[in-house]
Amino acid sequence: MAGDPAPPDRLVDVPRLITAYYSEKPDPAVSAQRVAFGTSGHRGISFESSFNETHVLAIHPGDLQLPQAARHRRTAVPRCRHSRAVRARVASALEVLAANGVEVMASAGDEYTPTPAISHAILTHNRGRTASGLADGIVITPSHNPPDSGGFKYNPPMADPPTPK
Repeated sequence: MAGDPAPPDRLVDVPRLITAYYSEKPDPAVSAQRVAFGTSGHRGISFESSFNETHVLAIHPGDLQLPQAARHRRTAVPRCRHSRAVRARVASALEVLAANGVEVMASAGDEYTPTPAISHAILTHNRGRTASGLADGIVITPSHNPPDSGGFKYNPPMADPPTPK
């Protein structure tokens, strides 16, 4: 359907999606509602309690504990074009990063930033650096998934996808 208008049955109620992002709480006893990193990150659907604010807040503290993530690192947080719901997800991510003293770089004017641009920025910033002040990246995007999906991708200082543990 690329390039064609979406049929009405495929459209997402964005205000309802944002409400679900904040109000739906995942049940840790339900495996489909737990944080699970696949290729590059975690993805899910707010309506199904598999990608909500609780997930984003839970991911960040673990992300901040990664061995290569120095306390004074810089993180780039771009956004994708999927929907206005992404702004709510980015706000959650920024709150945790700011609370942990992480210097954040974001696009001026809230522009769309493609994932490869973040990888390039990480590599450019880190060239010639060893351990102090390394950059990494967080991409808030459902990537190729449907518009009701949410996604959180993490790019470590080498800008390659992390290996799931």
